[in-house]
Amino acid sequence: MAIVNKKSIASKKAVALLLFLLYLGAISMAAQKTPHTYVAQNTTENITVDGKMDEPSWQKTSWSSNFIDIEGIKKPTFETKFKMLWDDTNIYFFAELKEPHVWGTLKQKDTIIFYNNDFEIFLDPDGDTHNYYEFEMNALNTIWDLYLSKPYRNNGHITDGWDFKGIKTAVQVNGTLNNASDIDEGWSVEIAIPWSFTTAPDGKPQVPENESWRINFSRVNWDFDLQNGKYSRKKDSAGKFLPEYNWVWSPQEVVNMHEPERWGYVYFNKDSNKTEFTIPADEHIKWYMYELYRNLKNENSDRKKWTLKNGQLQHEPKTIANEVIVAILEENNFGFDLWVKSPFTKKKLIIHTDGKFETYHDKTN
Repeated sequence: MAIVNKKSIASKKAVALLLFLLYLGAISMAAQKTPHTYVAQNTTENITVDGKMDEPSWQKTSWSSNFIDIEGIKKPTFETKFKMLWDDTNIYFFAELKEPHVWGTLKQKDTIIFYNNDFEIFLDPDGDTHNYYEFEMNALNTIWDLYLSKPYRNNGHITDGWDFKGIKTAVQVNGTLNNASDIDEGWSVEIAIPWSFTTAPDGKPQVPENESWRINFSRVNWDFDLQNGKYSRKKDSAGKFLPEYNWVWSPQEVVNMHEPERWGYVYFNKDSNKTEFTIPADEHIKWYMYELYRNLKNENSDRKKWTLKNGQLQHEPKTIANEVIVAILEENNFGFDLWVKSPFTKKKLIIHTDGKFETYHDKTN
């Protein structure tokens, strides 16, 4: 048995992923559209993770909207949708992915799964765009789970060896896996992630009962070639892989999943008939602030709309939900702070130069 240098492999994967994202374009100035929402219902039923969705809880809970192209423009070739449930122990996901040829080649955990057709989950529990989680799996039930300290635009650290402890996953293929002689209907995945990954300093998992998280889902799909009955990613006449298709739940508006401020909202409902979630007004301000932030981080940033008034660098006013919003830019030796005082909650909303979002209770009038 050969000795494998895991550190070297992790480093190569991180570099490959970074180059891939740079190719996609990690900084954008596209405007934020309203993200999608989903209400995840609480269950007391025992959920068996087998990829079959047999339990009554799964049958009763609603599907998400169908996935759309990542930029929110094109309708995907194949349909994708998900369901979610939760209890005091786990957060559950079930997804259905339609496609006529179900295939996979990657069998080693924590390899770059999106080099196969895959299903992906992105989780930012506190919505500050930092310290978030990514999960990927293919039709062989091979998974890749990782922790990211910051988005790539902010030079975040990737912890490739990080794991969702106790995670359970399953795949069901509606057809035959890696068999080109027939036409499949697709594949489904079922996932249970223990809340323990949210464990606070006091040792207790932070279960978001009647709260919302920023979450998004992605599906990567590739055109394929067949050689001697084996599937592989298709190449062009020059020997380069054709670009992948990126289909998501809540459109990113740009070809980049690593802008967490664009992800959808999942509300974890407990003991009520709630089926819809209203996004708080402060979140609308936050989307606007990240538009300004992305512009400021761009090398060709337009600073003409920022003017000095009353000793503060202010952006031209913006009306949100019938309230006038004025963004303030405070530059310092370390970069800048971009902030707005919310007319809705009176909180001070701040984006730091590294992209981290924070809120403060502003005691001033």
